[in-house]
Amino acid sequence: MPYADAGGGIRIFYTDDGAGDGPPVLLVHGWGADSHQWAWHIDALAAERRVLAVDLRGHGYSTVPDEGNTPRAMAGDLAALLGGLGVPEVIAVGHSMGGQIVSILAVEHPSLVSALVAVDPGYGMPPELAEGFPKMIAALRSEHANDAAVEIDRWCTNRDTPAVIRRWHRRRLYGMPPHVLAQAFEAMFALPDSIGVRPASAAYLARRTCPVLSLWADPARAAWEEPLLTHPKSAVVVWPGASHRLHEERPAEFVELLRGWW
Repeated sequence: MPYADAGGGIRIFYTDDGAGDGPPVLLVHGWGADSHQWAWHIDALAAERRVLAVDLRGHGYSTVPDEGNTPRAMAGDLAALLGGLGVPEVIAVGHSMGGQIVSILAVEHPSLVSALVAVDPGYGMPPELAEGFPKMIAALRSEHANDAAVEIDRWCTNRDTPAVIRRWHRRRLYGMPPHVLAQAFEAMFALPDSIGVRPASAAYLARRTCPVLSLWADPARAAWEEPLLTHPKSAVVVWPGASHRLHEERPAEFVELLRGWW
């Protein structure tokens, strides 16, 4: 399987499937997962387009650095990957933390992102929810970090989430390097340049100039983001009753949503 040199000793694992007209699709997983998260979707998408699925630094088969496991660094790795592959632009699809990462990619490297899909993204957290993040970060820095990560992940599913999806993510989280979990979570929500919590989210996301398809499980967070999407081809979609893993729970419907939008 291919690896890409992202600089600074970082090697990014990725898969490259399919072909077709139009920009390739770049699939970016969430916190504590890896590119296997897209196993439900790659074949269907690759029937029409080239599909790149990556393991972010610190995750999966990619390099695990001691420091720098942040969304901004991960977005920089993606820019290096695309440059190395000679890919001028992509449709960037990101789930959870991946939604934050592809948004950073679109803001900092706008020529690389022709369109963006944010899947229940890891931004726009209300301040009252963010009050609990320092305690979570402390738990992720403790000797029971992986247990803490699994506990945090409980809010990502609901009673209708298939057991196989729950089990897959639980196993991934228990296999994650604890320092990566802590660094990435803190950088998403609690550092001075974090964009995961309002109002910092709004100020940063308003800088996205490409079309954005935003898919949410929570109608309130969807309504919050809608005014930030200024491109006329942007759209906000809500799947009531879905969990944070909505694209894994309803993969065929998710693929059809992407096809219909792009």
